[in-house]
Amino acid sequence: MILMMKTLYSFALIIILVTMGNTMNGQEDKRYNFLNEYEAYVIENKGTETVWTGRYTNLKEDGTYICKQCGQALFRSGDKFDSHCGWPGFDDEITGAIKRVPDADGMRTEIICSNCGGHLGHVFEGEGFTAKNLRHCVNSVSVDFVSEELEKGRYETAILAGGCFRGVEYYLQKMEGVRSVVSGYTGGHVKNPSRREVCTGRTGHAEAVKVVYDPGKVSYEDVVRTFLEIHDPTQVNRQGPDLGEQYRSGIFYMNEYQRETAEKLLNILREKGYDIATELTRAGDFYETENYHQDYYFEKGTMPYCHGYAKRF
Repeated sequence: MILMMKTLYSFALIIILVTMGNTMNGQEDKRYNFLNEYEAYVIENKGTETVWTGRYTNLKEDGTYICKQCGQALFRSGDKFDSHCGWPGFDDEITGAIKRVPDADGMRTEIICSNCGGHLGHVFEGEGFTAKNLRHCVNSVSVDFVSEELEKGRYETAILAGGCFRGVEYYLQKMEGVRSVVSGYTGGHVKNPSRREVCTGRTGHAEAVKVVYDPGKVSYEDVVRTFLEIHDPTQVNRQGPDLGEQYRSGIFYMNEYQRETAEKLLNILREKGYDIATELTRAGDFYETENYHQDYYFEKGTMPYCHGYAKRF
C-alpha cells in the first residue's frame, strides 16, 4: 500500500511538473501568436527549415527581423549578410534579444528568443564571412520582417480586412504607435495570389492589411476600434462601391488575447444596434500585394474614396 502511494505521488508530481512546463511554453501566453504545424515544428520542437526555402534568405530590404511567436525585435537588416549557406545570416544581434544554449547534439550552439524561448537556429564563430567573424544562422519561419528600422522592443501584429486595402492602410498608418502597414491578401486557398486572381472571387482571399505596432504606445484594442470606425462593419462582401467577397470585413486574430479583444468590441457594437457582418477568423498565411498598391494614397496625394471616419464607440 505504501509503495502504491509513493508511486501515485511520484506520478502526480510528474504531471504537475509537465503542466508547469506547458504553462511556461509560449503558446500558453494569450499574447503569443498561434503557430501552424510547420512553425511549431521549427520554433517549439527545434526543427530546421529546409535549405534555400526560407522567404527571408535573399531579402535585402532595410528593416528589422522580429520573433514570429512573441514579436521581440531580434536582428537589424544592416547586420544581415549573404553567407551562401541557404539560410538568413546575421553577424550581430539586438542587445539582449538572443539567448545562447548548448544544442542537444553536443556540438553546436543553439540560439533562442530571450523573451519566449522560441528556437531561431544556431550561431557559429570563426568562419571568416565578415569582420565580426560571427554568423547567426536563422530559420526564416522563426521570424517576421518589418520594413523599417525599429529600436529594440516587442512588436505585435494585427491582420484586418475592411474593403479595399488601400483605404484601410491609409487610415491605420496614421495612428501613433503603428510602425508599418502592409497591404495584401489572407483567408483564401491559393498560395501567392496576384490581385487579378483575387479579384476573380475564386481564391477565397480578402484584401487585408498587416499592421505592426508598438504595444507600449498603442494597444490592439485601439487599433481594432479605429479599424471598426474607418470602414462600415455592417456591409456584407462589399465596402461602398466595391463589391465582392474579397472586400468582406474581417478580423484575423493572431492569438487568444486578440480573439477575446475583438469579440468584446464586436459585441459592444451589436449591443448598440449594429448588424455586424465582420468575420472573426484565426489568422493564416498573409501574402503581400504588388508594390504599386503599397502606400497608394500617400504616393498619389489623394484621399480614399470608400473609407472615412465614423464614431461608433
